[in-house]
Amino acid sequence: MELFEGRPLNAEGRLEREIRTYDFLDRLGIRYQRTDHERADNMEACNEIDAVLGVLICKNLFLCNRQKTAFYLLMMPGDKKFKTKELSAQIHSARLSFADAEDMLRYLDIEPGAVSVMGLMNDHGHAVRLLIDEDVLKEEYVGCHPCVCTSSLKMRTRDVTEVFLPAVGHPWETVHLVGED
Repeated sequence: MELFEGRPLNAEGRLEREIRTYDFLDRLGIRYQRTDHERADNMEACNEIDAVLGVLICKNLFLCNRQKTAFYLLMMPGDKKFKTKELSAQIHSARLSFADAEDMLRYLDIEPGAVSVMGLMNDHGHAVRLLIDEDVLKEEYVGCHPCVCTSSLKMRTRDVTEVFLPAVGHPWETVHLVGED
């Protein structure tokens, strides 16, 4: 894996949702580094990518309540354990579970394995509530996918919270996850 500045020079073979992500970031003037890799669908693969990017890639979980009337995107450090009960109490939502792939595609235009804060640019109806663990916000950089699981980005956390999220009209809520047994 190599580290590149910005978007790929050639869009051939890349999905439209990935190119749309680069277009959006470029329009906003957000600088980012990128690496291309095999499908990253587990944390072990993400750890290898982390080493190339020099950043901890966020674990991004797409969640919903039992009735599927509320959807959440949770950004948390990849090395933290997710405890449903811990988060449910903070956001006052009982019975959280992982949302279906169909809902992921419908709201974020993302498929399993590629969940990322970048998908919020596709949530025009603002159906998804963004939750960010406080430890993610303490880091200078954040790592995420550009709506596909075969590339990863490194960008300043402040650019995500102060430029990207306001541009897509998505506020966020800070959560405190201990993630211990």
